Parts: sequence; structure tokens; C-alpha cells
Amino acid sequence: MRNGGFESGLDHWTCTAGETVTSPVRSGGAALRATPSGADHARCSQTVTVRPDSTYTLTGHVRGSYVYLGASGTGTTDVSTWTQSASDWQRLTTTFRTGPATTRVTLYTHGWYGTGAYHADDLTLVGPGGETGQPPAPPTGLRTGTVTATSVALSWSPVPGATSYAVHRDGTRIRTVDGTSTTVTGLTPATAYAFQVTALNDAGESARSATVTATTADPGPGGGPSDLPEHALVGYLHAGFANGSGYTRLADVPDSWDVIDLAFGEPTSVTSGDIRFERCPRTECPGVESDAEFKAAIRDKQAAGKKVLISIGGQNGQVRLTTAAARDTFVSSVSKIIDEYGLDGLDIDFEGHSLSLDAGDTDFRNPTTPVIVHLISALKTLKATYGDDFVLTMAPETFFVQLGYQFYGPGPWGGQDPRAGAYLPVIHALRDDLTLLHVQDYNSGPIMGLDNQYHSMGGADFHIAMTDMLLTGFPVAGNAENVFPPLRADQVAIGMPATVNAGNGHVSPAEVTKTLDCLTRKAQCGSYAAHGTWPDLRGLMTWSINWDRFGGWEFQRTFDGYFR
Repeated sequence: MRNGGFESGLDHWTCTAGETVTSPVRSGGAALRATPSGADHARCSQTVTVRPDSTYTLTGHVRGSYVYLGASGTGTTDVSTWTQSASDWQRLTTTFRTGPATTRVTLYTHGWYGTGAYHADDLTLVGPGGETGQPPAPPTGLRTGTVTATSVALSWSPVPGATSYAVHRDGTRIRTVDGTSTTVTGLTPATAYAFQVTALNDAGESARSATVTATTADPGPGGGPSDLPEHALVGYLHAGFANGSGYTRLADVPDSWDVIDLAFGEPTSVTSGDIRFERCPRTECPGVESDAEFKAAIRDKQAAGKKVLISIGGQNGQVRLTTAAARDTFVSSVSKIIDEYGLDGLDIDFEGHSLSLDAGDTDFRNPTTPVIVHLISALKTLKATYGDDFVLTMAPETFFVQLGYQFYGPGPWGGQDPRAGAYLPVIHALRDDLTLLHVQDYNSGPIMGLDNQYHSMGGADFHIAMTDMLLTGFPVAGNAENVFPPLRADQVAIGMPATVNAGNGHVSPAEVTKTLDCLTRKAQCGSYAAHGTWPDLRGLMTWSINWDRFGGWEFQRTFDGYFR
């Protein structure tokens, strides 16, 4: 095990909520402190090279409540040991045997949800060393790309024998990537940074590359291009298919669109967690740009202050993170897409049967269903990895959100659709990290509003009632002791279809204007009485940019006429 005493910070460790501290320590000058939350158990892990058919003893010293030490991927029986309460340093140890083909094992420590911080120090693994070979040579050709107020794009030449690369900022390792490019986000405007990269394989880490420096832009008064405008227009771009709307090149998307969601990243199987993003083939999209042109268009949009995200799921991309392994694969595969294309963040568009609630999971504030818990953990990990500027959006259907006012999961006696309200625990757990929630106010059945009347698609009342629920909050399944709190107005955009071809529930520009007038100025409110006035409402989302182009840009013009 490398850096088992955490004397070199978190080098060689991957942690969801960890840091090194100088007190308390068991030996040396540092130890790990990791803090679980209500939706994350603060796991720190490291993958090591081992020999097949060999016995190993894993030992560590911990402090805190419900602290675990274990090994996974052993090829035989994965093991773990734990302590319920250790007020001072306590030794944990466990033994495992590797399988006949096992050459790598993941070692980890973690706490338990919401039980407070734990500490770990002096972790060791005793057993025969694996066949590691030689570490790779240091990378060459490190260079900077697009630099914004809060991000720097980096790329370098591939190194033979390297399986991944570590990025260092000002001497500190900040992330590991599989490819030869990444965008470092969460930086301070008008600040100089120094970057290096190293190459990794099973034998270890190379020496560091030559240093490149970059100074982030000065955003000037009112924030920089990394910030969303006061009112934003969000749209999905069919990047992987054409359908009846035709293909639209990213470079041809008008500047009115502030957030562009690339549709879609999809899993290799429902439960794998392995997300892939495939660009539209030329046979389906004759005008499709090359990868180089596509990536250049992304950089140009970002330089103009736009956000470009990968949207995961969609109608055909069902994702169920049923296991911790699927969660970890989700994080690594999504990170690979973000790093390869230098994207600003992630949109969660889970539909169909991706999310559902198990029997007995009745409290949205403390979910227990694995597919919910693992998704929350994965999104928190991605947010922590990429920093504060990471854009996280969600596009649930009304069935998964506002229907929760009446029904939540299978219900206390079973028999209800377990998907009812299933997005609520995810939204709630991520509300401090969530950039935008834009519920799909289309392809929806009638939904009961806070006036206890059913509202149907086709007019402003539906959009007003559905959005009012998000901005006012509501009791879940009618339980006044279990209230879903309101979101901030700047976190909410209203999802509408761009044309009658794009989805059921299209409304005319006049009805869009009525919706915005009611919610932002308490005017033209119609039959539904909203519970407040929200001039900070972020804006509109539509499916899709392609369909809006097909329809002569009617949706874009409506938004620009109202807000620009």
C-alpha cells in the first residue's frame, strides 16, 4: 500500500469526503479525517497490485464510530472489519486470499452515514508483492488550452505503458484521469496556477512532467463567463442521433442558448453504471462534424460564457446503480466523458424505471433504496472531484417529483407505483450542489397541485402549478410532518417542448408569457393562485434545440423577447 500513513496528503487515495490533518495522529505527522454525510459514508480507497492465490493481512488504526476497513475485488471472498466505537486509536485487522486470476485488489476505509467524522492512520498490507514491472516515463508536451475565470484546459502526449495520469496543481495532486486531457475547474479568477502531470501504471507513478503555468481570467464586475446569466435558456442538443428534427452542429447553436445538454450518455447495460457517449454516425447524420471540430465548438461555446453538459439517460438510457461497484463505474465513466470533451458538468435525465423506491423507504430525507443512495453518492463524488463550478442539473418527469405530493413510492401498504416521487430524495440530498432543476412539464398525465385540483398539460396553469410546488414546497404523500422544502428560484427552470413535434404538452408563446408573468410578476395568473412571486426564476428549458430549429426558433425568440 502506498502512503498508508497519509504523510503525502491523499496521494494514491480516492476519497469522497476526506482530508489530511495533523491532529490527532497515531504516528508521523498526518492522518486521514473523513466525514460521512446523510447520503455518503466517506469512503477512501486505493487499488494495489497483488499475486494470485496468495494470503494477505490488512491492518489499520482508526478512531470514531462505525469505522470500517476492508478489501474488495479479491477474487474469493471480500472481507471487512469494523468498530462500533473507538474513542482512541484502535487496531483493525482482517485477512483475505486472492483468487487464481486476481492481480489487483481495492483496499478501503469508510464510516457510516451521518455518524460524524472518523480518523485513520498507519494502514498496511502484508503479503507477497505483485508483478509490477517499471513505472512509466514522465509525460511530455503538457500545454494549456482554453482558460476562463475559473478553469484551465490541459492536454499532453500519451506515455507508452501508462494506464492513467495524475494531474498536479501547485504541487498537489488533484485528480486522476484515463485520457490525455482534462479541464481543471473550481479555480479562483485572476490567479496564477502551476500544473504538472504524472503517468501511472501498476508499478507506480512516474516523475512529474515539466511545469506549465496559466493565469485565470479576471471576470470583472458581476462575475465571469463561468456564471449563469440572471435568466438562462437551456436546451438539449441531439448529439448522438438525428430523428425527425435533423442534425444540428454544435457550432451552429445560436448564442441565445446558455446551457447546452448533449443528448445522451447511455449505459452499456441497465445495471452496469458504465456510461458511454457515442456521437451520431455519419450514415445517420450526414452533416456531423469531426471529433476535433466538435471539441473545438465546445471550447468556443465556453469561451462565450456558455455551459456544455453531458446529459445521462433519456428515454432509452435506463440507469440503475444497484451496487457500489456500479456507482463507482458510473463515476469513473462519466468523469472520462467530461474530461475527454472538457465539459462543464452533468445533467441527470433518468426516466422510465431508472429510479424507484423499495418498500419501507418512506422518508425522502433519509433514503435507503440502493439505486437512490448510490446515485446520490455518485453525484456528490463528481461534485467534490470537479469543484464548486461543476454544473449539476436534473430533468425529471412530473411523475417523479410533483406526484410525490399525493403518492410516495409503493406506499405504506404497497400497491402503488414505486417510482412515484422517486426523484425527491435525490433532489433534496443534492439541493446545495444543484445548479438547476428543470422538471419536464410535458408527456405528463394530470397532476394534483397545491390547490388540491388536478392540472393538465396544454396551458399556462399547468406550468404555473407545477413550478409553484417546487418554489413553495409540499408535504410528501400528504404528510404534514414530512415536507419537501422549496428550492431557490435561481435553481429552477421550466421544461417545455419546443414544438408540437417535440412532445405532448406544447403551448403557444402567449401561454409561455402568461406563465412567466404569473411566476415573476404575479400577473396573468389565471385560475391557479401561486403562493409567491419569484423574479429570480432562472428561466426555461426545452426539448430540444434541434426541434426549435426545425420550428423556426420560436421557443428561443419567445425567451429572448421576454428576458433579453
